[in-house]
Amino acid sequence: MKQGIHPNYQTAKVTCGCGNEFESMSTKNEIKVEICSECHPFYTGKQRAVQAAGRVDKFNKKFKRED
Repeated sequence: MKQGIHPNYQTAKVTCGCGNEFESMSTKNEIKVEICSECHPFYTGKQRAVQAAGRVDKFNKKFKRED
């Protein structure tokens, strides 16, 4: 590997739109993100319930029995 051509790998402060802050490693000093694991529906568990409810309603509409 050539010497002196690689960027410095350092600790970076990551700031989310929800206000959550944490540290990671990067070639940049500061990183701003829109969504993180604290506010993302997949990681918070909110997505599954909403998605499942929509699927049940869709199924019921599709296969509605006429009594």
